[in-house]
Amino acid sequence: MQDPVDRLSSSLRNSQMLRLFSIGFLALLLLIPIGMIRDLVSERQQRRESVIDDVTSKWGNAQTLTGPALVIPYVVRWAEVGANDQTITRSETRTATFLPERLQARGAIESESRQRGIFSVPLYRLELRIEGEFARPDFAALGIDASEILWQRAQLAIGITDARAIQEETAVDWEGERSAFLPGTGDFAEGGTGIHARLDLSKPAERYRFAFPLALNGSLALFLTPFGQQTDVELVAAAPNPSFQGNWLPTEREVQPERFTARWSIPFLGRNYPQAWRSGELPSERIAESRFGVGLAVPVDHYRMAERSVKYAGLFILLTFASVWLVEVLAGLRVHPIQYLLLGGALCLFYLLELSLAEHLGFPLAYGLASTAIVAMIGGYAKVVLQRRSRASVVAAGVAALYAYLYVLLQNEDYALVIGSAGLFAILGAIMYATRRVDWYAVGRRTDPGLPPAGGAEATGSA
Repeated sequence: MQDPVDRLSSSLRNSQMLRLFSIGFLALLLLIPIGMIRDLVSERQQRRESVIDDVTSKWGNAQTLTGPALVIPYVVRWAEVGANDQTITRSETRTATFLPERLQARGAIESESRQRGIFSVPLYRLELRIEGEFARPDFAALGIDASEILWQRAQLAIGITDARAIQEETAVDWEGERSAFLPGTGDFAEGGTGIHARLDLSKPAERYRFAFPLALNGSLALFLTPFGQQTDVELVAAAPNPSFQGNWLPTEREVQPERFTARWSIPFLGRNYPQAWRSGELPSERIAESRFGVGLAVPVDHYRMAERSVKYAGLFILLTFASVWLVEVLAGLRVHPIQYLLLGGALCLFYLLELSLAEHLGFPLAYGLASTAIVAMIGGYAKVVLQRRSRASVVAAGVAALYAYLYVLLQNEDYALVIGSAGLFAILGAIMYATRRVDWYAVGRRTDPGLPPAGGAEATGSA
């Protein structure tokens, strides 16, 4: 007769519930190396971003063009009562900013990628021509005395995020007269860094036409602001995969494999600031919120893809362990916890292979090579552990299907929830179907000859 202690130990060892809990614990334990790999992905991503910052700081950052704006100073006078009741007249020079009635911009973008080690940095050269017209500034609408306006000190200013990237000197054609641009935005405080040209508007005119070219370098993205009462922009770029961003999408666009054309037509009613304001009245944030443009970054970011794939690691480990456990149940085998850990280690290694290969080969090829290597490793090991090639083929095919399923999820981000829900439904249905005739009360007893026969029927099925 078997010793009661051995009997209890054998019962615990053959308890399927206890084995399920132990397999779940092993899956949780493997989340530790998965977390380390996730940290590694973040570290490599930060290194890539530091390389991009280093290259773009010398070439040109993402550019935002704010303007052009017509800035005109005026004098404000007031009286103060000083000592001995003497009246003192004081004055201060302030500015008023006016935006064009019509603004047109046409530009061509030539993009390229620069390599720094294993990292690629998207850069571009912009050739832009801006033209339009201003109406005669209406100071009366701003409550400013016409006699205090300093027309001869007017400025045309345009804000440029990274003015160091300007490649050529330029000048504005203002009503047929040429005026060179100078560094800085002058009195246009809302523009940040940029350039300005000095103008003399003392000669009255109903409208002022202007035009000027602009050539500058940039990277990652290009944005503009809708400063015109009617703003029309056309960009032609030798760059694939544009990402249109900002408050307005193009009214027309034509995207081809190696180039795109985009046109914007924007009325001033959609923005949150007027055509004219006095200095200090308009926060710069309102202008920044109205920008629109296009991003030129590489669409397939293998670090982002690797980060998304690692999120599914726990589910992959659990499902793979579940498939091995089902083979145990259906075939009457026993797989040691260490063997489960080795299988889980192979699954963890996939994400490390995927990341390291993607930095050199690109994500699709790296994913295919890493998944093929891991499926072969798991299949070969399972053949020995599960004692039959057919059983190992079931496990290897399941892992291969999981990797194929994950790749579909990664490529279809918008439909990931639907695809994921349908996949989990199908997996649970397959498990229920495979175990529909299993007598769970008899499973543990039939694997231990020292225990008396179970009262119920034995599990049926084979793997």
